Amino acid sequence: MLWVECRIVDALRGRRRMRATAVKLPCSFWFLLLFGAGGLVLFIHLQDLSEMVQQQAPGVKLRGTARQSREALCTQDSEGVRVSPGQDQRPAVEGLTSPIPPMQFPAFQWTRHSATPGSREQDMGSLRVTKRHRKLLKTSPVVSNNSHNSSSSSSGSPDSPEESWQWHRLSHIQEARRRLMKEVCAKYKSSISRTITPHHVSRIYVEDKYKLLYCEVPKAGCSNWKRILMVLSGLASSTHEIKHDAVHYGNHLKRLDSFDRQGITQRLETYTKVLFVREPLERLVSAFRDKFENPNTYYHPVFGKPIISKYRVNASKVALRTGSGVTFQEFMQYLLDVHRPVGMDIHWEPTSQLCSPCLLDYNFIGKFETMEEEANFLLRRTGAPHNLTFPSFKDRNPKAERTSTHLTHRYFAQLSTSERQRAYDFYYMDYLMFNYSKPFKDLY
Repeated sequence: MLWVECRIVDALRGRRRMRATAVKLPCSFWFLLLFGAGGLVLFIHLQDLSEMVQQQAPGVKLRGTARQSREALCTQDSEGVRVSPGQDQRPAVEGLTSPIPPMQFPAFQWTRHSATPGSREQDMGSLRVTKRHRKLLKTSPVVSNNSHNSSSSSSGSPDSPEESWQWHRLSHIQEARRRLMKEVCAKYKSSISRTITPHHVSRIYVEDKYKLLYCEVPKAGCSNWKRILMVLSGLASSTHEIKHDAVHYGNHLKRLDSFDRQGITQRLETYTKVLFVREPLERLVSAFRDKFENPNTYYHPVFGKPIISKYRVNASKVALRTGSGVTFQEFMQYLLDVHRPVGMDIHWEPTSQLCSPCLLDYNFIGKFETMEEEANFLLRRTGAPHNLTFPSFKDRNPKAERTSTHLTHRYFAQLSTSERQRAYDFYYMDYLMFNYSKPFKDLY
């Protein structure tokens, strides 16, 4: 009897073990099944994705991500692109025949030439856009074609295939410059007030007939640009007949801050806003030479006297009385001093502050280094008379050597490495926003 009961107990224990095994086996099986199914779905998805990338961007390797293509596009400022008419050309910025929007063009290969001799302007094609900038890229239209009347609008178009190709090239340059300026503004100036005050537009000159707004940047061709505006407004028939004093002291041109709020807003929204810039330290040296190395009845007493008084040891009575003879080292001490003895001046104020580019969204950004070509391109686009071209003469001290890269280096060789670094830092936003390379190798 006892033996039978033991057999029954053993049988019951065996059934319980079999049931536990039966329960555990289905859990392991379903886990493996789900894991395998998930891997299969992921594999199929990756295959479809790779096929889609190959179809949308033929010729692009799979490791070239969308971010790489976008970077390549952003850095294709043909700032100096020279392509013969028989070669492949860049897609035009305006009047595009391709249905692909500008930001979606593949990373084509383009022939380039170096920057203008004597200029340290950085080639946009070699610009490395950082990861933090790349995600801020924005697109925006280039210079709008304002129609004024039948005679002027007929002039605002290319006359030959060669000129048409030049227009496409320069339009592409403008698109890249404006895109770079927008991304720099988005990164570094995102917290600025969006309210436009009369102070923000105080350096802007107005030409109503051709709907131009030009921001004056001293030592970046502003005298000749004012001559152009005077001819366009009918105040003179030729730029060569306008003297320097008539340009700067005649009060012939209207400033944007002279209008009421409605007039300012209406012109900012509908006119072509123009800005021409120059390599910052070269512009600075040009201003110093003009104002302190030549006789000047304003800058010597107003700026020279306090500069000599604060920064020159054992200054003579004559120097303290006249303010003449300020050295470049003394001038740089004044500029970099947080407690300047006299305020800032427009001739050496950074362009990024002078013209408020992050607030006003300029349609055309030209450069002093390629002034004539770009200025004449803009004049044709606005429908200006064909006989009006940008003048190249120098009316102030015409016999003096022009300020160049070489001359700028000679002046800055008088400073220490730390002083050169501080000067670069002072104009850092101009270098970044307008794509100029570092002027000295020892800068960081």
